[in-house]
Amino acid sequence: MSAINELRHLKGGSGQTTKRDGKAALVFLAPWFIGLFAITAGPMLASLYLSFTKYNLLQPPVFTGLDNFTRMFTDERLHKSLGVTFTYVLVSVPLQLALALALAVLLDRGVRGLSFYRSIYYLPSLIGGSVAIAVLWRTVFGTDGLFNVVLGWFGIEGKGWISDPDTALWTLILLNVWTFGAPMVIFLAGLRQIPGSYYEAASVDGASKWRQFWSITVPLLSPIIFFNLVLQIIHSFQSFTQAFVVSGGTGGPADSTLVFSLYLYQRGFGAFDMGYAASLAWLLVIIIGAFTAINFWASKYWVFYDD
Repeated sequence: MSAINELRHLKGGSGQTTKRDGKAALVFLAPWFIGLFAITAGPMLASLYLSFTKYNLLQPPVFTGLDNFTRMFTDERLHKSLGVTFTYVLVSVPLQLALALALAVLLDRGVRGLSFYRSIYYLPSLIGGSVAIAVLWRTVFGTDGLFNVVLGWFGIEGKGWISDPDTALWTLILLNVWTFGAPMVIFLAGLRQIPGSYYEAASVDGASKWRQFWSITVPLLSPIIFFNLVLQIIHSFQSFTQAFVVSGGTGGPADSTLVFSLYLYQRGFGAFDMGYAASLAWLLVIIIGAFTAINFWASKYWVFYDD
């Protein structure tokens, strides 16, 4: 009988311990839940409501139904910004990842002072999105900028690359490609996980370095490539600071640098058309979600997993 009572006592103590652990977990998770609902979910729901209203920040919002979304079909500047953004993303992201992978493969060969080079190459990712770098970029590609000075050494006449509608966007693309450090470090970590025995076996079979790269490196690194691709596409669609600073907030010249986020900012905080800006924000969510879904769907055809 005493053994049964002792067993009941142990079960009761275990239950009390579980309850105390659960309460402690909730206490530690509380800041995250507060941030989720107060900083993320709450504003998202508010913006979803505002997307169906006419709101100028000064007067209460007025419900207008789908007017903001139907307005998008006739908004020529929106169409222009979408074209600029798609060009920016579809050109800069592949170039950025190709450069990052090439440098990662080079560093993976055992370069002396690897930690130093890794830090130097990662630095652009830290400062590339800053206002200071955007101002510097605007100066470098200006009429009297360093880029034209270098071209002058070879007898090539320069121009205002930022002020020319045909080249302004390409300077922003170059800036985004320059911030290759973060994907490069991730690629380098992935390369270190590929067993060297694969390359040794391929060398014995007479495979060239180029063949080894496409038949061993790329397939085994495909999950890392996929991860970087999704991450950089999302980041590029959200690009704002560079276009804002380089164009002076106008998206010029001739809307050639009017990326989607900049146009959203102009509608919301320039024209005080916050209802329409909220609908544009949700359009951007849909676009990013669509690109991400397409990438996940396509990944089954080219991403290789060990299992």
